[in-house]
This record gives sequence, C-alpha cells and structure tokens, in this order.
Amino acid sequence: MPLDTFHVPQPNAQSAKPRVALFVTCLVDVFRPSVGFAAVKLLEAAGCAVSVPTGQTCCGQPAYNSGDKDSAKAIALNTISALEGYDYVVVPSGSCAGMLKVHFPDLLSDDPAAAVRAKALAGRVHELVSFLVNVRGMKAVPADLAGTYAGRVTYHDSCAGLRELGIKTEPRTLLASMPGVELVEMHDTEVCCGFGGTFSVKYPDISNAMVEKKTTNASHVTPDLLLAGDLGCLMNMAGKLERIGSTIGVRHIAEVLAGELASPPISKPRQ
Repeated sequence: MPLDTFHVPQPNAQSAKPRVALFVTCLVDVFRPSVGFAAVKLLEAAGCAVSVPTGQTCCGQPAYNSGDKDSAKAIALNTISALEGYDYVVVPSGSCAGMLKVHFPDLLSDDPAAAVRAKALAGRVHELVSFLVNVRGMKAVPADLAGTYAGRVTYHDSCAGLRELGIKTEPRTLLASMPGVELVEMHDTEVCCGFGGTFSVKYPDISNAMVEKKTTNASHVTPDLLLAGDLGCLMNMAGKLERIGSTIGVRHIAEVLAGELASPPISKPRQ
C-alpha cells in the first residue's frame, strides 16, 4: 500500500488518539519506503492516528545548505501548509526534523505571518524515536513487534539528531527492551559519518576519510547490523561498507523496532 493512501483521520468523540502527520522525507520516499511503513507501525502501536499528508515534498535542506534561501523559503511555506492541523508532526530523520523544528523559524523570521506559522509547526515537530519515548511514553517495544529481530547491533548518533535535537538515550532505551538484541557501542559513536548532505559532494575526499573512520570503528565491535536514525548517514555508511566488502548490514532503527525486515539491508553484506 503506498504511503500516500493514508488519509487525514476525522476526530470523533469516541477517539482520543492524537492525530499525527508523518513527514516521510525524500530519502525514505525514494530509496527506503520500508522505513515509512515501520514508522506507521510504531506510531499506531503508540496509540496514534497516523496520516501521510500528500502535499509534503522536501524539507528544503539541500537548498538551505547551498545558500538558495528563496527556494528554501518556498519549500518551507509549502511544508507548513501541508502539515498544519495535526496534533504532532513526526519525522523518521533527525536531520529533516531539525530543519522543520530549528531552521524553519529562522528562515522565515523576516516574514511576521510566516514566522508565526513556522514557530507553531516547530512546537509540534518530533523525531520518531524521541517522540515514541518522550511524548508517548514508550519504554519498551510492544510485544507484538518485539522479538522479531535477534542479533548484535551498534548505533551511530547522527549529528542533527544528537546536536540539534538532543537525541541520545531514546534509541538505546528501545533497543535494550528487545529480548534478542545485543547493543554494543562503537568508539566515537557521536562523531560525524562524513555525509553532511551537500558536504559529501563538495568535499568528497574529507567525507570519505570520515566515513572510513566510522566504518572502521563499527567493524571493530563486529555487529550484525549498524543502525541509525538518519537515512542519509545510513546510505553513506552502507556504501562504504559495501565497497570494502564488509559483512555488516545497515538498517534504519525503525525497521528493527517495528520488525519491518522484509526488505534487504541497505548495504548488501558479502557472506
């Protein structure tokens, strides 16, 4: 079922479920739809009524980071319009959530009416795992989802999720609740993987050196899976692992938490 077949739920007196708009992100939509379906499963398990607004597009971060503020503003206004009217907006990406929550208000600060709307949206935006733990009080993966994965995993803290949104303990809390999961911490888990969006295109040699350090650190703890909450980081690390012939698989944390494992890992581990 395509993600955009989820429609806006109509509130009624019998339902106290919060109305959540899932902001899918470009990378999830184009490269890894299983992350979006995993997010829906987790949000519904947390008691939410989930919609995927069809008017959403990109968060505007590529244009914003490249200095094209006019395009970024136009995208921001479109995004705000698509996501208004919901109790919460949840994003399976610290980077995109940070754009909506942290940078939209600054980007639109010279337009008083737009600034008010941007701040109102920012107050309702949450990264997926932090929303599950901090807003919905999920301390363990629900029994009907838990136990679907067993293995040794390590977790990469993305720059945006950690530094802009303060996400650190939340993914580890939910991973620790899964009976078959062994979480092992790699060295320098908080250090950038070298992706940085347009950074990896502008400075490919520096980016490659950074991801080489990251994948080396991951390899040293011999995980079955390398996990993170940002698909950009995951694709960058997966590409490097595949090029060096690693057997480590790479997945978005939502896939493991929700048991959305039918799709192969992002990397193609060599056996």
